[in-house]
Amino acid sequence: MNYAEATQGMNYRTYRITVKSTSSHQPEEIKQILKTKINPGEIKVGVRSVKSYRGGVQIEMNSKEETDILGKGTQRKFVEKLEALIHSLRKPTLSILNVPDDTTSSSIEDSILRQNTELNLREGSITAKIVYDTKEKNRNAVVQVNADTRMILLNTKIKLGWQICRIDDYVTATICYKC
Repeated sequence: MNYAEATQGMNYRTYRITVKSTSSHQPEEIKQILKTKINPGEIKVGVRSVKSYRGGVQIEMNSKEETDILGKGTQRKFVEKLEALIHSLRKPTLSILNVPDDTTSSSIEDSILRQNTELNLREGSITAKIVYDTKEKNRNAVVQVNADTRMILLNTKIKLGWQICRIDDYVTATICYKC
């Protein structure tokens, strides 16, 4: 058995929740408050790790449901002392290349859904962000999609107006102007 077969189906995604103090508690004090007031066994939550950092405590768990349970429990029990923030992933962004000139950012989602019915996309799975012109006088659009829609769109070309458009991941360089 190779490594890919052995790890197939295993979930390596971690779900995180950050607990911060609304008053001036240190991270070690926050840990002690959580450990004394919340029993993970009673609320059926499996905690992978608890890490301290300057602003509070970060707790890692195995599933989204566990983070919701712990986050709601923390908010209920410690309304005036602690604040729980459940982390969520950003949605991926895609760049639609060579968008027709008459297409606006408000009509992109509707056009994609109506003209590409064979892709079985759901309404609300695509959100247009911007339409911009390149130096080569091409128009491109940046859209935000969910993970399933991204996988569908990256492997196909879409019909948009009277053109067929390619789709790539939208990646921006996050470096300073000196570099």
